[in-house]
Amino acid sequence: MISAGDFRKGVTIEYNNNVYVIVEFQHVKPGKGAAFVRTKLKNVVTGAVLEQTFNPSEKVENAHIETKKMTYSYSDGELYYFMDEEFELVPLNHDQVEDALKYIKENDTVTVRFYKGVAFSVECENFVELTIIEAEPGVKGNTATNATKTAVLETGAKIQVPMFVNEGEKIRVDTRTGEYMERVK
Repeated sequence: MISAGDFRKGVTIEYNNNVYVIVEFQHVKPGKGAAFVRTKLKNVVTGAVLEQTFNPSEKVENAHIETKKMTYSYSDGELYYFMDEEFELVPLNHDQVEDALKYIKENDTVTVRFYKGVAFSVECENFVELTIIEAEPGVKGNTATNATKTAVLETGAKIQVPMFVNEGEKIRVDTRTGEYMERVK
């Protein structure tokens, strides 16, 4: 159990039969009345955000989220299969892997998050290197400003890249923001 007075950003809690991660918290002590803790909670399974206030002495269950490094093996069209070090395959549906799919390809290592032994989300590395399979050629004289163009990556994701980046080049992408970082030699 954890008391609301001990809330910190990133702590996972069980509240109303759901698991939440604390995104924001603020201890408020008004001039009149009792102090309280204002929080913004994000449901780890659905991604829904909930704003909730707690009495600082109120206790909630601490949720233990297990993470495991796994390798993306393949997709059969409906399910996506990930393998751990013991060669055990874990099938996940599209909703559970949707955010990571834009930046992972077969044999990439990802972090799979589990709650009570059930996988609920997939997170890819913060930076990935992917090849551009489709991009318009840059037009000479179009680089006076920070002009960008749309490029399609080998995973099918579309991102904005500078005009000098061409089809067939390998680039580094920040998966947290979906932004181009640099070309990879």
